[in-house]
Amino acid sequence: MNLDLSKEKELNKLFGCKLFLLDMDGTLYLGDDVFEGAVDFIYTLSGRGSKYIYLTNNSSRAGTDYIDRLRRLGFPCESENVYTSGMATAEYLLDNYGDRDVFVVGTKTFFNELKKAGVKAFNATDYDGDEALRNRLNEEKVVVCVGFDTELVYRDLDLAVHFLRKEVPFIAANPDWVCPMPKGEVLPDCGSICALLTASSGQTPTYIGKPNRNMVDIISKLTGVPNNEICCVGDRLYTDIAVAQNAGAVSVCVLSGECTEGEIAQMEIKPDYVLRDVKELASLLVK
Repeated sequence: MNLDLSKEKELNKLFGCKLFLLDMDGTLYLGDDVFEGAVDFIYTLSGRGSKYIYLTNNSSRAGTDYIDRLRRLGFPCESENVYTSGMATAEYLLDNYGDRDVFVVGTKTFFNELKKAGVKAFNATDYDGDEALRNRLNEEKVVVCVGFDTELVYRDLDLAVHFLRKEVPFIAANPDWVCPMPKGEVLPDCGSICALLTASSGQTPTYIGKPNRNMVDIISKLTGVPNNEICCVGDRLYTDIAVAQNAGAVSVCVLSGECTEGEIAQMEIKPDYVLRDVKELASLLVK
């Protein structure tokens, strides 16, 4: 453990954690290359009786997509071990706007995941093709919900602005500006889509995914584990570590991905623990 970069000098807070929320890319693997000791780390958590959830801000894919990918890479994974910003968004909508119609800007996968969860979701195709729906809708009561939409078309934006200008609630799955791609390329992510909608409507969204604490709060409610007994493990300071600090959870920053020691040294409030990788984390947890 790097004591110079860690906020905590003892391991008591870490040992008290009952649930570990695990970032994936840069923390457990990079692309299809699994980090040494990463799979064994998951079994270490199971062996000490700790719960674990693979956590992602990507709202364009379903939880089942991640189950398949993680298993293919050799990680143990069941449905209860994966939680996406799309799943958290569905839970938030049901808790806060369960009786409202929700206009969705997102991939078919995101839309179907919301519908499957029980959200009264509709999209531009429904609105344009279903006269009964248009007649039934109270447009002043609609909620606009946006995800990372790799299938975005202009009509989605047009209708979202139409509803937002009526000052309806504006919910977004994740605040990321871009989604990193191979060879240094990026895709415009949910935050960029929302920036366009904000510029057009004057409305700003409530974000659900990291670094906003909503995601941790929802998982705490679902699992019964209080925030201060949850540990967020990741390689990004502005999402993985920030969400832990915002939610009052324990933070572990690993240096296997994006973050550098220099960046941590410049932080005013440092992560609780800074480690080389999850293999080192596993070695601490078995002591």
